[in-house]
Amino acid sequence: MGPERISDAEHAVMEVLWQQSPLTAADVAAQLDGARDWSLQTIKTLLSRLTNKGAVAYDQDGRRYLYRPILAREDYVDDESQRLVDRLFGGRAAPLIAHLAERQAFSAEDLAEIERLIEELKS
Repeated sequence: MGPERISDAEHAVMEVLWQQSPLTAADVAAQLDGARDWSLQTIKTLLSRLTNKGAVAYDQDGRRYLYRPILAREDYVDDESQRLVDRLFGGRAAPLIAHLAERQAFSAEDLAEIERLIEELKS
């Protein structure tokens, strides 16, 4: 498993850093401007929490700090996906797929991709 669980607010900051880094806290705030109504101090607090959780590191450049993700997005997605399957579906993927199929109409493209993935897994 990766670092300690990341909150929704921290995830928003991580998405910015995964798209581009290193960034200052002000750069992150500018990227989130409009999407979130957070002050620069809030962004700094979130970056500090992410640093303490081992998801983000920083380098000091004069008086400013340049933040970069340590946790890869793929690793985060893997951990969160597994947590979801474990928590809601007893660790089994088949009930998750059945649930999604019952709740959503899969497109022909979705079904073709699922079939392709199943065939790859059989090989």
